[in-house]
Amino acid sequence: MRPNTCFAAVLLFSAACADPKTDAPKTDAPKAPAAALSGVWKSDGYGLVFVATGDTLQAYEVTQTTCLPSFKAAKLAGAHPGAEAAYGSDGEVFLVKAGLDSAAKRLHYDGAASDMVIRPLAARPATCDTPTPDTPAGNFEVFAQTWAEHYILFDQKHADWPAVVAKARAQVTPGTKPEQLFKILSAMIAPFEDAHTGIQATSIKQTFRQLRKGTDRLAKHGVHDFMTKDVPGVLAITDRKVRGPLHKFCNDQLQYGRLDDSTGYLRMLSESGYAKEGGFAAGLVALEAALDTIFTDAKLKGLVIDVRINFGGADPYGLALASRLASADYVAYSKEARIDPVDHTKWTPGQPSLVRPSGRPGFKGPVVELLGPLTISAGETTTQALMGRTPKVLRIGENTQGVFSDVLGRKMPNGWRFGLPNEVFRAADGKTFDGPGIPPDIAVPVFADKDMAAGRDPGLARALAELYRSR
Repeated sequence: MRPNTCFAAVLLFSAACADPKTDAPKTDAPKAPAAALSGVWKSDGYGLVFVATGDTLQAYEVTQTTCLPSFKAAKLAGAHPGAEAAYGSDGEVFLVKAGLDSAAKRLHYDGAASDMVIRPLAARPATCDTPTPDTPAGNFEVFAQTWAEHYILFDQKHADWPAVVAKARAQVTPGTKPEQLFKILSAMIAPFEDAHTGIQATSIKQTFRQLRKGTDRLAKHGVHDFMTKDVPGVLAITDRKVRGPLHKFCNDQLQYGRLDDSTGYLRMLSESGYAKEGGFAAGLVALEAALDTIFTDAKLKGLVIDVRINFGGADPYGLALASRLASADYVAYSKEARIDPVDHTKWTPGQPSLVRPSGRPGFKGPVVELLGPLTISAGETTTQALMGRTPKVLRIGENTQGVFSDVLGRKMPNGWRFGLPNEVFRAADGKTFDGPGIPPDIAVPVFADKDMAAGRDPGLARALAELYRSR
């Protein structure tokens, strides 16, 4: 997942954490009158209630003790293939599809790897009759209860959340200043060292974000400074190992060159921003065209995929790459969300994402992937999508960041936003990698200070050695 974390009023699915200008989904041209949803609906997991009235869809962010209105979407005209209805809000499109049973529906956000299941309710929850007040206690309650009902890693982080909440609640009074509240909330989640968590308090111009301890070596001064100031120097070391120019695609997010006469080098800096306009669908077109060009390299006998700096994006882009390398169908991962507000061991039924061999140009030979702690979010699900390939994709480097879920975005009554992971991406054997990340097959330091100073890239050198050995 990304150079910054998205904190929209509600993020339904965006593992891409898409930029609202460059990655807003594109709607199809009107073809026929669209149907509309009606009544009250509640999501399985995700803590959302939807009230559909006529041509509008009003969302509410709900916990057992709080309720706040979220986005309001308008019905979109025209036909949307595979959907019963479509709604749009601030450039985002939500497709309503038939469910697995007659009562349920599925809500899909373009660029997501799964759907949200929604079911009818007789009425809105009683908590929504009186929205949670904008008081220090009200804001604290929304934050604390949302985490209690949706966070996925309490056990792995050895966290006693009720105790954390009790200690923090004792510090909140009617006179608590915004700056004090921000400090209290940040301290509650700081020990998790979770890159898919954060707080954005625009009213006081403060933001809390973090990476897993020990993985921020390169981004010592923050991710933004790293991406804008440091990345060119880091990439230049590897660029000098490429024979000839690097060809750039997808708004420079994909780069391809040759390491020798028959070894390709594919760098993926993200899975977002692939198209300047048109959103996810246009980005997918750009990606497929780039892969067509890359994989028509007739001399290609070995491939290095470099995701050592990759802050994520749309999970399906990784599936598209994997399909060009696959010789047979396999499960990339199965996505589940927390479904019980109390029991954090209960999940929604898994929704598998499959890798299917593409009929377009591809590569079936030996592949090595370079990965590391700045392989984040969709960069990690791309890695998962390659794990089931035969022959095996050899991983070289260090553990990835360890964040896979889409960021569940929430707002507080005071307008602050926060986000947390509420999903897991299970491998075919049921394993998850949240927390420690996906490990390499061969451990090699990633952009270590001494290597940077000497202009060395030992990971790339090892990748070449392994590819030569396999030929």
